Amino acid sequence: MSTRRVFLKQASLASTALFVNKSALFASPQLIGIQLYTLRNEASKDLKAVIAKIAEVGYNSVEVFNYNNGKFFGLTPEEFAAIFKQNNLKTPSGHYSMPNFLIKGDEDELKRTVADAAKMSHAFFTIPYLTDPMRKSLDDYKSLAAKLNKAGEVVKSAGMRLAYHNHDFEFKDWGNGQTGFSIFQKETDPALVNFEVDIYWISKAGLDPIEFIKANSSRIKMWHVKDMDNTPEKSFTEVGTGVINYKEIFKLRKATGVEYFFIEQDQTKIPVYESITKSYQNLKNNILS
Repeated sequence: MSTRRVFLKQASLASTALFVNKSALFASPQLIGIQLYTLRNEASKDLKAVIAKIAEVGYNSVEVFNYNNGKFFGLTPEEFAAIFKQNNLKTPSGHYSMPNFLIKGDEDELKRTVADAAKMSHAFFTIPYLTDPMRKSLDDYKSLAAKLNKAGEVVKSAGMRLAYHNHDFEFKDWGNGQTGFSIFQKETDPALVNFEVDIYWISKAGLDPIEFIKANSSRIKMWHVKDMDNTPEKSFTEVGTGVINYKEIFKLRKATGVEYFFIEQDQTKIPVYESITKSYQNLKNNILS
């Protein structure tokens, strides 16, 4: 009897432990991210206060930017990463411009930048923008596609994945329906180059973001979540207050395999902390609910 009671007790404890472990697994927090560029003016004055405020609002991940010659806001990657860790914030992605590599093919810049980005524990190394001189023709996009493939190899060897972030200019029709984005789709290796889709810019380009996401689901791994107001200017506005149907868009997230998303607002008409709080609350309480 004593042995049987011990056995039953152990079995009960094991069962409870299994339940607890499963519960812990399924209770891992939803990552709600923000692109630090939204707070660029404030960050240039008091970076630590900005990062603390991001965490206070409720965000738990940040996409970083402002890497320049080995430093972020004048800090080493290790110093920069430590501030996020102190505030329990993850940094799944960072924006890295690399103009010398993209224009001149400077592989030393590529390797240095990737090595520093790897110190931030990113999942994704993201190329955020192409300046006007980089994209004067379809041939420019073809040249850039080859460079994205090269960058993708270096990024992969450092334990990250490469992503390209769009604006609206990639969808200019250069003739016969060919666009810069279509070149990137066809001439970059899906095993090396992914996309971070900016939903505002997709909408500004006149495309349906839902159809676009569905059509490119195998390569879209991240979203930039920013809203558009109902004015002729189609200005930026807080998420959940504009004309983009984020409630329907977020229904696609699991089915299309999107891994991360980041709220971003290039300009705000209300105080920036009020803006990021409003976007966070609308996303969490209305769009994700």
